[in-house]
This record gives sequence, structure tokens and C-alpha cells, in this order.
Amino acid sequence: MAIRFENIKEFIGSRVSWDDRADLFTPEAAGAIRAKVEERTVLVFPQVDLTDDEQRYITESMGEKIKLTGRFNVQTDVADDIYQVTLDPKINPQPEYVLGTFFWHMDGVSVDAPPPFATLLSCRIAPDKGGETEFASTYAAYAGLPEEEKQALEGLRAIHSVTASLSPIADAIPENHRAKVFGIGGEREHPIVWTHQDGRKSMVIGTTADRIVGMEIPAGRAMLIRLQEWAAQPAFSLRHKWTKGDFVIWDNTGAMHRAIPYDKSTGRMMHRTSIAGTETVAA
Repeated sequence: MAIRFENIKEFIGSRVSWDDRADLFTPEAAGAIRAKVEERTVLVFPQVDLTDDEQRYITESMGEKIKLTGRFNVQTDVADDIYQVTLDPKINPQPEYVLGTFFWHMDGVSVDAPPPFATLLSCRIAPDKGGETEFASTYAAYAGLPEEEKQALEGLRAIHSVTASLSPIADAIPENHRAKVFGIGGEREHPIVWTHQDGRKSMVIGTTADRIVGMEIPAGRAMLIRLQEWAAQPAFSLRHKWTKGDFVIWDNTGAMHRAIPYDKSTGRMMHRTSIAGTETVAA
């Protein structure tokens, strides 16, 4: 197996290269890729040009594939186990979910299931302006906190919801979409500091986090925003500018992500799959 990993930044990101493209589609490669995702949070495969079947193979070879979203999409040429991330109204007649991804978030933390381990995204149409994806490691961000701030976070829990994640765009949601959009899921309570089974700690933060249990709402929301800003600083974050054929995998249990705003006229199209999580969020 001739797969190589080159660090992009000190605390986040690796670029993957290979001698023979077929080397990516082996059990040995799946194990190495999963281990590197856990170590480096984000892996970038430049212009690998995966087919949907190849993306399915990599997804399923790394863990259990799950369908996370897509209830509003009208997909006619792609199986519904692959979610098309697009603002094209012919495919996505209710774009609020995609517009909500312009803000820092983690996938699946507002549903009643373990958060997905990883998200896998391949670029089918690259936008000519905007549309980059940013990632912020909440593993590295937590590790970089001063000790007194780590101690202050111990035991704190936050309330997460889809409604909170869409609050930045609430004024832009048409009245006839509100009932469907804001009716997704309920509220979930998670510790802010997630102690994983291997002992590592990350933070569960982002726009789904609405308030902190037991704190006055203004103070709690201010703390949640400060934690987002801390995690998003350049030392712990990475921006990827998409080229057609790029493929990125990231550890959703230890990273926030967001899309840089883009216009639907760019045609930006991503194909997304997700790997099921095996751990519930634990303090």
C-alpha cells in the first residue's frame, strides 16, 4: 500500500497522496485512513474524482454508513443514500438546511443518536466564488485552553437544537417553510467537554448549542460564542478551497465546520456520506 499523509498545519489537517489510485480501495487503506482521521481531524484527497460507488466503498470500509439528512431533497439521478449538498432549487426546494451550514456547526448533535463519527464530502461542481469549507478542531482547541478555563468548563452542559442552528437565518426563512424547518427534532443536552473512550477530550459546540444549563442565557450564550471563536482561530482551523474532484473526510466528533457563503448561481454541488458514530457524548 503506497498512501502518504502530509500535514497541512501543525494541529489540523493532512493531505493524502498515492502512487496507484487503486491503493485507496483496500482494507489496509481503510484502516490507515480512519486512524489518520482520528489523529489529524481532516484529510484532503486532491482531485481524486471519486464515483458515487467509490465514495460508498470508502465510507462503508471505514464504518457503518448512515443517512443523516436529505428529507427535503428531490434527487432523481443520485441514490438517496448520498446527499447532494446544493442550493439548486430543482434538487433542494427548501434550502434552509444548506444555508444554515454557513455557520459553525457539528453534524448530528441535535438528534437522538450518537453523533456521526465522520463526514465525507466530494466536490462535483466547484464554485467560482465562495463555497470554501472551513474546519476547526475542537480537540486541539480544548487542549489549547488555559487550565483554569478547562476547569471552568468541567460539568457544564449545553442544550442543542435545529432551531438554534437556524436562528442566524430565521428572518430569511419563508413563512410557508417555517413549520417544517423548525419542527425538525427537539432539544438535546450534551456536556460541553466530551471525554471520549480513548481519554481524549473535545468540545461539543457550534450553532446548535443554544444555551448552557444553569447559567443566565446572556452569559451562557456569550460563553458558547467565545468557545467557537477560540476554536476557529488560525492555529486550530483550516480552510479548503474546492477543486472539482476533491474529496475530504473529517472527524465530526472533534470538529466544527462551515461553508463560506456562495450564490446558488455558482452551481456548487457536493456529494456527502456519513459514518455512524459509536460513542454517545459523555462527560
